[in-house]
Amino acid sequence: MNCPGAPWFLNMAQPGPVDAPVSPPAPVGHTPGLRWEIFCRVIDNHGDIGVCWRLCADLAERGHRVRLWVDDPSALAWMAPGALQGLLPGIEVRHWMRPDREKENAPAKPPDVLVEAFGCDIEEERLAQLFPNLPARDGTEYAPPVWINLEYLSAEAWVERCHGLPSPVQRGLAKGQVKTFFFPGFRAQTGGLLRERDLLARQTRFDGLQWLSKLGLCGEQQLRLSLFCYEPVALPAWLNRLHRWPCPVHLLVAAGRPTAAVKALEPIDSKENNTHPAQKGHSPLSISYLPNLTQRDFDHLLWSCHLNFVRGEDSLVRALWAGQPLVWNIYPQDDNAHHAKLEAFLDWLEAPDSLRDFHRIWNGLQPGELPVPEWGAWRACVGRARERLLSQDDLTTQLLRTVAEKR
Repeated sequence: MNCPGAPWFLNMAQPGPVDAPVSPPAPVGHTPGLRWEIFCRVIDNHGDIGVCWRLCADLAERGHRVRLWVDDPSALAWMAPGALQGLLPGIEVRHWMRPDREKENAPAKPPDVLVEAFGCDIEEERLAQLFPNLPARDGTEYAPPVWINLEYLSAEAWVERCHGLPSPVQRGLAKGQVKTFFFPGFRAQTGGLLRERDLLARQTRFDGLQWLSKLGLCGEQQLRLSLFCYEPVALPAWLNRLHRWPCPVHLLVAAGRPTAAVKALEPIDSKENNTHPAQKGHSPLSISYLPNLTQRDFDHLLWSCHLNFVRGEDSLVRALWAGQPLVWNIYPQDDNAHHAKLEAFLDWLEAPDSLRDFHRIWNGLQPGELPVPEWGAWRACVGRARERLLSQDDLTTQLLRTVAEKR
């Protein structure tokens, strides 16, 4: 098949991860079986809770006991089936309500570790439960928990300076306690990124075409693109570009806002698998609207595609582990602070000019026409970044090391 727009992908049976040896987990110098209380307020169902759940799952897999407090746990029903029913060993999900309505849920003794995710502001009454000033009910005195303030991900230089700094509490019932800032990041001087210990082994065993087939999707002889985005200003122009692509293109659209954004621009037919060839003459573009995917199947989606459009924090990290070309729709902020954040990421990525311009236009930072993807250069760039990340300890390993030092 002649496809000058993407000559490289037709030589591949499926997208494959960048080759890397599977190394054993590094020792972290702690005693397994710590008790964790992790708090999360949902702003974006796929971001905040997605990161917190991956952390919970990784801790539980390493032998720890975790209670996840979340104000809106509904997304876990599809993101992690069984979580709400307590079917996943080592993890208990609690609906974050007022402390005075759930006194029976107060821990009998302080947890070993308290994680406050993304500045979620734990209320005073609950802090009183977690940091009792008097000896415990059985007369035993317990050490206060290690208090971790898990922050947002950024490649900006200040993150390296702030990672690990103490933050003494100056007022309230927890006055005198000390939080520790823990910043995820892309460089060795930060807290790293979440990465399960079996990730590389799972990628090695993965068959993308087989997985697509189980969803009723045909992936052979097609350029496959995943789309998980907000409402990027350049989306209409990109869809128009795909209608003129020189070879068959299959766009796999995530549920929620991405599906709504594309359906507002594209005709829809009633085929059972919700896939249609776009109805603009003889367009090479086919679009599939996906159901909500579990976190593991979302990884599979990224591993199966030749180019991944991702958004926010959690899916960006998963796209980096996928090792395929990626475009990031960064979360927009009112003060445009996301502009500097995006540029810092592109600098760390060592992105070629075409990938930088694509990101800037996709995110509305600059006007212009989207560049033609330079497949080889983009994939090599992400592959090198992935190798740098694999040479560093993952976030959970570093977090456990920090906790061991504080205890």
